[in-house]
Amino acid sequence: MNRENEKRPVGIIIGGISLSPDEEPAEACNIAAKEMKRAGIDPARLRFSICKSSVDARKKKDVRLVYSVAVQSSDGRSPVRAPKSKYTVSSLYSDELSFSKGSEKSRYSPLVVGMGPAGLFCALLLAENGYAPTVIDRGDSVDDRIKSHERFVKLGILDTESNIQFGAGGAGTFSDGKLMTRVNDPRISYVLRRFCDFGAPEEIQIKAKPHIGTDLLCGIVDGILTRIRELGGRVLYRTRLDGIERCADGTVIAKTTGGDIPCSCVCLAVGHSARDTYGMLMEKGYAMEVKPFSVGVRIEHLQRNIDEAMFGSFAGHPRIGKGEYHLSDTSTGRGVYTFCMCPGGEVVAAASEDGGVVVNGMSRFARDGRNANSAVCVSVRPEDHGNTPMSALAFQRALERKAFSVGGGDYRAPIQTVGDFLAENQGSEPTEVLPTYRDGAVRLASMDDCLPPFVCRELRYGLQSFDRKIAGFASDTAVLSGVETRTSSPLRILRGENLTALGNDGIYPCGEGAGYAGGITSAAIDGIRVAEKIISRFFPTENK
Repeated sequence: MNRENEKRPVGIIIGGISLSPDEEPAEACNIAAKEMKRAGIDPARLRFSICKSSVDARKKKDVRLVYSVAVQSSDGRSPVRAPKSKYTVSSLYSDELSFSKGSEKSRYSPLVVGMGPAGLFCALLLAENGYAPTVIDRGDSVDDRIKSHERFVKLGILDTESNIQFGAGGAGTFSDGKLMTRVNDPRISYVLRRFCDFGAPEEIQIKAKPHIGTDLLCGIVDGILTRIRELGGRVLYRTRLDGIERCADGTVIAKTTGGDIPCSCVCLAVGHSARDTYGMLMEKGYAMEVKPFSVGVRIEHLQRNIDEAMFGSFAGHPRIGKGEYHLSDTSTGRGVYTFCMCPGGEVVAAASEDGGVVVNGMSRFARDGRNANSAVCVSVRPEDHGNTPMSALAFQRALERKAFSVGGGDYRAPIQTVGDFLAENQGSEPTEVLPTYRDGAVRLASMDDCLPPFVCRELRYGLQSFDRKIAGFASDTAVLSGVETRTSSPLRILRGENLTALGNDGIYPCGEGAGYAGGITSAAIDGIRVAEKIISRFFPTENK
């Protein structure tokens, strides 16, 4: 982060305040006030607000809500003394960003390629600081993406340029809109606040596992793009990047399906499914390396069963919310884990190439669907596919084409009950849990016909391991859908400390597709980091 953006304490946080779900959240602020008074600090001169809440369900007979309370001076500027307390006490920092603009001049504005979270947040920050970026995406606007997806769901007609992977908002738009991240970065609170500025519920700034939902994300994405236009930026849909050239004067020429676009620099936020773009960059000699990725299936349960298994008698409590899990087991040495759990959601058709079947998960904000679903994935090692970026892409594509074939060759997804999968049988029709992929456009099959033996072996081990952690996880009636291959980019476009691609000054690989993020929030953070680098380097041009 720029020196101007170093952490600045604006108060303290008193955390670890545990309450029953039946107690009012405001009681956490009362407890924090008593702690300050006990330390000889007048609480009347302070203001208290809940800044984080989480569910502690380790004891199902005594589920608790754990709160953190932000404590600031009444004027918001005076320092707050940290008390000695039985609760955890830490510093509260400002989420404001500030910049020193660079001096390098160009006749052209920056270009942002991709409208996923990395591209959106990069472009938004550039626009709000006077850089009027051009933003392009090979896909459509949110509204047109929805139409394309609905046509695919109902008719099996795939638009390879505009689908769940490509278009305004990126792949994250058709997801649960999860904003939880394991990245430790002060920009997180900034990202959450900006989502709220564009219509996200304020609770995302408090929940330990915040989510927005596909239904709300669509409007938020539109709002961000509208703001970029209002500030002088350009937004171009159906504009695919096909090449990059550099001129002697440092200008970059982006070769696109909509014509050449001259620019000062390029933020390359193409997303994890832009395989043809990867190929173009490889041909031009961009340095890349294989990175870890995983493949597997989607599993569906009844949401009420997950809630009861996790929360016992507290299941359904309005302050607890839906049961949400993340499970992993590495005892075999390879690793199997759940990923992108979507409470009350559906399994979605996420293909972006002809002749391939890909599954993913999606929830709306209310998470009020009948089923829960999540990916159950197995780690793929470099030696499993040939240890090159191209072999990693080929490995993913081969599994997707196999699933397409096993599913009947018409974009139906192959499915199998967990009972059949564990017993190495097939043919049992779903009963209690009904598959949600394309409104039931599925075909009974065997996952052993879709996935490599090492993946199926690990999946069987993982399902039984997870069943010991959440009773009923490996229930005979749970349903598996295949295949999940787009968990993350299988490669990384190498960049230096200045965040430009090695040997390619002015090109900034960014976000999940470039291998530097994993999820909406971390991708947005990386987009902000790239914008900071561009701002600190270039002076805004008058010729937009």
